[in-house]
Amino acid sequence: MADETKAALTRSTPVLKTGDYPRARAFYVETLGFRILEEGGDPARFGIFERDRAVVFVDAWHGPPPTSPGGWDAYLHCADVDVLCREFEAAGARITRPLENAVYGMREFEVTDPDGNVLCFGTDMDTLPKS
Repeated sequence: MADETKAALTRSTPVLKTGDYPRARAFYVETLGFRILEEGGDPARFGIFERDRAVVFVDAWHGPPPTSPGGWDAYLHCADVDVLCREFEAAGARITRPLENAVYGMREFEVTDPDGNVLCFGTDMDTLPKS
């Protein structure tokens, strides 16, 4: 059998559900500092939000997220997780797991949005400056 060429995946985008799009929009823009790339619906019920190279979709068309607890809904990599955590704390974001070093080599913290979506932000500890 001949080797097959596979198409490369170039990025992924989490799709977060909300039961209240205006509230979610305000959270992602005002609290987490994302900007709106695009919105759909009249009134808007779907948005594409971007901050630096990270993009998230927020979807109200399909209703709120399921109520089953546990796990992340999105993992976003960042250059300096300590700085980002301080920024989000100052903006009033609900930090639901404090900044810590994970056993798998990431320094990370979690934020829970108003709909219960859990976003984990992390930096590979190998890339952090040595003190």
